[in-house]
Amino acid sequence: MSSLITRRHLLRSSLRGTLAGATIAVGLPYLDIFLDGHGEAIAATGAPLPRRFGTWFFGCGMNPARWNPTQEGRDFDLPPELAPIETVREYVSVLSGFSVILDGETNHVHRTGVIGTLCGGAPPTTTENNGATLDILISDMTGGATRFKSLEMAATGVAKDTYSRRSEDAKNPSETTPLSLYTRIFGPGFSDPNAGEFVPDPKMMLRKSVLSVVFEDRKRIESMLGARDRARLDEYFTSLRQLERQLELQLSAPPPLEACRVEGEPAEGPVSREVGHVKANHEAMAKVLALALACDQTRVFNMVFSEGASQLHMPGSADTHHTLTHEEARDKELGYQVEATKFVMHSMDAWKTFVETLAAVPEGAGTLLDSCAVLAHSETSDANSHSVTGLPMMIAGGGGGRLSPGVHVRGTGDPTTRVGLTLQQVMGLNVAKWGFKANETSRPVAEILA
Repeated sequence: MSSLITRRHLLRSSLRGTLAGATIAVGLPYLDIFLDGHGEAIAATGAPLPRRFGTWFFGCGMNPARWNPTQEGRDFDLPPELAPIETVREYVSVLSGFSVILDGETNHVHRTGVIGTLCGGAPPTTTENNGATLDILISDMTGGATRFKSLEMAATGVAKDTYSRRSEDAKNPSETTPLSLYTRIFGPGFSDPNAGEFVPDPKMMLRKSVLSVVFEDRKRIESMLGARDRARLDEYFTSLRQLERQLELQLSAPPPLEACRVEGEPAEGPVSREVGHVKANHEAMAKVLALALACDQTRVFNMVFSEGASQLHMPGSADTHHTLTHEEARDKELGYQVEATKFVMHSMDAWKTFVETLAAVPEGAGTLLDSCAVLAHSETSDANSHSVTGLPMMIAGGGGGRLSPGVHVRGTGDPTTRVGLTLQQVMGLNVAKWGFKANETSRPVAEILA
């Protein structure tokens, strides 16, 4: 059979099956074979309260001399660029001096730091990862219990501002406004766990039946594909299985959740990279996310406050945070870039707001934050030099009783994978070591554990 005939056959048939006498089909993702040579604790159940994991990303790092505490342990100092977190310091552990070890790889600027932290090692190219990101590893274990395996948000209003990915071909796009996030969670398909009577949605029942049928057609398609397409198809079926599990959840009555209090939809505000707009959208998104967590709609989330090579700017200015880190002169007396540093302060203030928002939701005997482990991180330390040494990292929350927040730990050049390993173990993954090449480690950060 010629390549052209194979393509036509696949495009015509897709994934097929029969349901109640009717032929059904589910479209496939774009595979190489389709393309030309250019390839463009809950009271009702007695179950413990779920643990939640999240990431919170901010771009362009900080000034190490003004951000890194000098004292370790619980009585650590708050240098000028950490001063905004004063009101939440009891909930936050500060991790300084942890690095992505290049181990012979190129430092792909504004990429190596974040991918190295989330995927376990310095990426070999600008289009490759060393596996899935931390949130994917964790949600593969926890995501089947909730309607959404994970939720991604970008306060910048740009869907591609996301670092959640199983591979470069399987990224999770971000919700871009508070209203779109609210509608996705609390719109069609949401079942209020405290509403009383539950009636399954017939549309959900049909969708689940359709998925069950098309799974049976997988082998026919696989036999016609090359290795790369089989791998891509496997990712696609992984997503379909997750969808099937989520549909099963929506066909079951959710247990009552005292902390779940659904509020009205948020008002829409301006969406741009002007720092004031970003902070307002971020705060509104954080409130919607807190509702989603309290209603157990997801247990994994990723918030991007500003992207790597941050394009945030001040009102009326065309100079972005990233531009200033390279073009602004350092103040001779102060020793740092004054205008660029204002964005660092805005980032830390937004992080404080995020932590406060989760801490403000009562849940069980404590708060929503008590059940969370939230990793705040950036892709660089000093953005002017694109350094991936001594990356700024923080962890907020009690991790469901497994974390003891409020300490400063100095990594002294240890790989950031120590932090990733710790978080996986806190979330219940049975993993003894993590990372690649020189970044591989079997040493969790014991100082932050309960």
